[in-house]
Amino acid sequence: MIPEHHFNAPWGGLLKLTTSLSVLILAGIPILTLVLAPPLSGITLIALVVLPLLVLFAGLLFMVRGYRVTADHLTILRPGWSTDIPLAELHGAAVDPQAMKRSFRIFGNGGMFVFAGRFHNRHLGRYRAFATDPKLSVVLRFTDRMIVVTPDHPDRFAASILASIQEPL
Repeated sequence: MIPEHHFNAPWGGLLKLTTSLSVLILAGIPILTLVLAPPLSGITLIALVVLPLLVLFAGLLFMVRGYRVTADHLTILRPGWSTDIPLAELHGAAVDPQAMKRSFRIFGNGGMFVFAGRFHNRHLGRYRAFATDPKLSVVLRFTDRMIVVTPDHPDRFAASILASIQEPL
């Protein structure tokens, strides 16, 4: 039986920068609106105060805090919830610091607390990412898809997840 392994999801410089700018803008708009604008009501209040704060809060909910590897699942740990990915169809895992280079986002979050969603580049084709520091990328190859994660110890993570698929049932 493979023991459970936990890995952190450290933030890289780019994520720190994009998150800082996002927070500054999304928190700044309501603050400036409330301080500088005349009393607001209705749609203007919602658009300039409520909506930016909702976007900020939603981004925070999807942040990746870490990863847990068990004998049959990879769990993406988030604030208050998690995403489970069964490992039954996993064929390989490889550390690849260049995996996310020159990617474009098809759908998802491109840098507010996380790089998550569906992406594409020439190197991997289409893939799903749950990433915080692209330099720590581990590419998980499944039968029908690829997933990129960025644990704090990529080599140990890859070894741990490969051990889970090599363990006899």
